[in-house]
Amino acid sequence: MTAVQAPCAGTVIAITDVEDPVFAGQMVGPGVGIHPAAGRTTVVSPVSGTIVKLHPHALAMQTADGAGVLVHLGIDTVSLNGEGFELHAADGQTLSAGDPVVTWDPADIVARGFSSTVIVVALDRPADSVTSNAIGSEVSAGDLLFEL
Repeated sequence: MTAVQAPCAGTVIAITDVEDPVFAGQMVGPGVGIHPAAGRTTVVSPVSGTIVKLHPHALAMQTADGAGVLVHLGIDTVSLNGEGFELHAADGQTLSAGDPVVTWDPADIVARGFSSTVIVVALDRPADSVTSNAIGSEVSAGDLLFEL
């Protein structure tokens, strides 16, 4: 089993409660959302694995056993073209769970008119195939969200 850890501190919500219909409908995959804690923070890798694709607002990783995990910072934040995000990693880099990936300030994203919800999704998995005991609770970066 692969433990998927919280990439940041905050309050965990059900994926179906995420403000984006594509994520809420689990079209990208099952998972959870996190309303991030206030203040500038560094988002960390949720798993040990290789970065398949890193954007300022999102990262896709693959674990050694082939599991794919996506972390998306905010809703529609792709339109910011990287503004407000500071990268600490690169495509193809192998990370351990907890390694720093990107620094951002969720309040800055909200001030720009975007939702700051962080979405953590298991890729290539059917809807409702991931369960999380963390929903409704406060987590710190590195706390268990779900297992694959």
